[in-house]
Amino acid sequence: MSIFLLVLVIGVIIYIAKGILIVQQQQEVIIERMGRYEKTLKAGLNFIHPILEAPRGILTKVQQRGLDGQNYSIIRKVDRIDKREQIYDFPRQNVITEDNVSITINALIYFQIFDSQRAVYEIANLPDAIEKLTQTTLRNLVGQMDLQKTLTSRNTINNELRAILDEATNKWGVKVNRVEIQDIFPPADIQASMNKLMKADREKTATVTEAEGQKEAAIRKAEGEKEAAIRSAEGAKQAEILRAEGIAKARIIEAEAEKEAIKRIIDALADKGQPDKYLIAMKYLEALADISKGQNNKVVYMPYEATGILSSVDGLKQMFDKTTK
Repeated sequence: MSIFLLVLVIGVIIYIAKGILIVQQQQEVIIERMGRYEKTLKAGLNFIHPILEAPRGILTKVQQRGLDGQNYSIIRKVDRIDKREQIYDFPRQNVITEDNVSITINALIYFQIFDSQRAVYEIANLPDAIEKLTQTTLRNLVGQMDLQKTLTSRNTINNELRAILDEATNKWGVKVNRVEIQDIFPPADIQASMNKLMKADREKTATVTEAEGQKEAAIRKAEGEKEAAIRSAEGAKQAEILRAEGIAKARIIEAEAEKEAIKRIIDALADKGQPDKYLIAMKYLEALADISKGQNNKVVYMPYEATGILSSVDGLKQMFDKTTK
């Protein structure tokens, strides 16, 4: 009896131990009862019937270091479904472009399982399916582009590849978040030709840029000289205008002063006699002074009306004498 109880206790302990499952955060476990889907265990402590129920495993790709120190990707079956974002680094593959150039491309895929039940039951080998789908889709996309466009359209390839993969893997319960093309390697001979072409293009661009710079410098120099000449002419014109205005103003002021002087003389002599004779005498004397200034004048001739001038001067003298007295 004691042996039976002991065996029973041991059996119960084994049953309980087998029935307890601890699921970590961001993991799920698919449970089947008698080969049929029963439930999905979430994170935390869970209990199942070990005899009737069992976890259903899923294939996943993991990195393992080999004896040569290199990392290798292997496919392993696990009973915990990881719902975190995962990365698949696919090996390089040969792709032929539209212009029949064979290039080598490798890509990275960031995906996440959002439905564990679909990931287990809708696809037999999820990692291999994603890899093959990526390879075929990438070949189709690159096959529609020539080499030059392929090398310069990484973002376009990434976006189109992500959209196609996301739509195709949605029924597997997988969400493709991002696709990155890591490297594109054209053949060595084409790479050498491309390098030569790029060098020639750079030299051509440098020559054109230098010529355009010289042209621009010459144009700006000519424009500067033109602007300087225009401003110089404008300055000279303005100076002449100001000079002419100054001479005109000086003459006006001189005339006004002479007018004022004559007016004062007339006013002062109006009650002394005949101011007109005084003015006529002064004008005659000024004219005689101008005649005498000539360089070739050897003899000074008196005008015909000199007697009138002398009489005017005599009359002027008499007026001043009277004023003095």
